[in-house]
Amino acid sequence: MTDVLTAPKSPGRQPLPRADRARRGHGRLRSSGEVIALLVLLVVFTLLNPGTFATATNARTILDQAALPLIVGVGATLVILMGSIDLSVEGVMGAAGMTFVLLSANSRGGESHGALALVAALAVGLAIGLLTALIHTRLRVPTFIASLGVWYIGLGVATLLYGTEGIPNFTDPATANWASRLLLGLPHSFWLAAMVLVLGLLVGRYTRLGRSAYALGADERIARDNGVRAARTKVAVFMVAGGCSALAGVLASLQLGAGSVTLGAGTLFLTIAAVVIGGTSLGGGRGGIARTALGVLLLTVLNNGLILSGVSPNIQSAVSGAVLIGAIVAAAWPHRSRLRVVK
Repeated sequence: MTDVLTAPKSPGRQPLPRADRARRGHGRLRSSGEVIALLVLLVVFTLLNPGTFATATNARTILDQAALPLIVGVGATLVILMGSIDLSVEGVMGAAGMTFVLLSANSRGGESHGALALVAALAVGLAIGLLTALIHTRLRVPTFIASLGVWYIGLGVATLLYGTEGIPNFTDPATANWASRLLLGLPHSFWLAAMVLVLGLLVGRYTRLGRSAYALGADERIARDNGVRAARTKVAVFMVAGGCSALAGVLASLQLGAGSVTLGAGTLFLTIAAVVIGGTSLGGGRGGIARTALGVLLLTVLNNGLILSGVSPNIQSAVSGAVLIGAIVAAAWPHRSRLRVVK
């Protein structure tokens, strides 16, 4: 009797082996798991906070809160897909944010340089991303250590720019209120994040850079043997990540209405957690930017709902940490026999 799992159903077409079908089914189950979790959170917080959670005003608040980690998450996902890590996010945000504020009309008497302020802020992020990549590719320093050191370099630059004078506030109302103004009923911050997300999806799916990032994360040696220029790809990806963090620093300054060295505090944890919860493997090669967007939305809804429910900030941090650990365990458990434990 012919085995139905191996016999061809039509000429030229072979059905998937049982193991491959099981893995594909597990992938679909995991993909739907985040959606189900998000729907459960929406229902639970709607019941716990009737009249405050499921409102148009709170929906705009959630989208505004999700903008920063979503922008950073686009660059962070590309880095993690390579099997690397970028911890410089908060340093880049501080340095780029201060650059933007000081080149805009501010309370220290600075004149507005218009679009040059944004260009200069993005250039700071690109330069810091380039520095991280060169330390890694030329000096063979692991990205964890390289980006950690660059994080503090960014904070140092931000501190020098901040100086000892008063807080530099935006003096132009159009600039100070830009992030919160609405377009088609949604805040500008959301539209900016959506634009970055779309660009990130296009880069990840349809460009050589995106395909090379996946290939390096899957197996760098094989990728090199197949013509992937590893060093060049890593430089480009880290520069993209630096640019995303710089743009997030500009947006954070606009939301705050002033410059601050620590305006990116907490963004790194939230972003990495969102990437992992979304399903991108920390080992590289699996996942994607769309999944990160889902992870960002899930964590933002969770934090927003806990705040509206009156939960203590300390407990909120504990819940976020527990969710992150649970997501990592869930992602790693099916592959536990192939994992190498580093003590």
